[in-house]
Amino acid sequence: MLILALLFLLQQAPSTARVWSGRNAEFEAYLRTAAIVRMRTIHLGVTHPKRAFFTPGGLVDSAAWKPLPPGFRRGYWESYQSEVAAYELDKLLDLGMVPVVVERRIDGAIGAFVLWLDGVRTWVEVQSVVKPSSWARQLARVKLFDDLIGNPDRNKGNLLVDAAWNLYLIDHSRAFLDDRALPQPIDHVDSALWARMEALDEATLGSALGAWLKKSQIKSMLARRDKMGAAIDALVKKNGRAAVFAW
Repeated sequence: MLILALLFLLQQAPSTARVWSGRNAEFEAYLRTAAIVRMRTIHLGVTHPKRAFFTPGGLVDSAAWKPLPPGFRRGYWESYQSEVAAYELDKLLDLGMVPVVVERRIDGAIGAFVLWLDGVRTWVEVQSVVKPSSWARQLARVKLFDDLIGNPDRNKGNLLVDAAWNLYLIDHSRAFLDDRALPQPIDHVDSALWARMEALDEATLGSALGAWLKKSQIKSMLARRDKMGAAIDALVKKNGRAAVFAW
């Protein structure tokens, strides 16, 4: 009876869309090499990516294809390389919020190939739903990440939520600017994530992200990190460490 009860609970447990957890290299290799059987235009967002489908039954069902060469569009700097860099930085920080992204060439064009998440809802769809206690910590982590990468484009359309209330971040083509402004106000801090951010240096970031970011972008990231540190110190002085470092 105990075994049956446990099986029932497992069947009822909310599923996570983070299927790549602990298997990053496997998913990256599949996205780089899997045969594409068809493509479909996605009529969402401003970059108008396409959705590529693979043979059914494989490791991955589909991926978003974003061939955005570095350059200005509609007044914004955009680059597919920023998409890859955001994922690689997510791995470095053990964040687990950015789906797998690889660089791939399709029909002569090179771009970002982003794992398509199944079974997720948009920010708008969950906005009025009561959230679990883990929600506030995830939002704090998002703000830290966006400030570090200098992402000016976080919006309702690029926040996704799975059935287990895990929050996912997509669309980073406008991030990693040389601008050193912090796009998000910091109010609470995840101590473990901030410790990993504090430990970053130019050599570490260059090794992990140098294939996709210029040295000036990496230096700007570190400058934003230092600016974040100053903002956090001021917040602690004002409200006390326990109120700021909530986790």
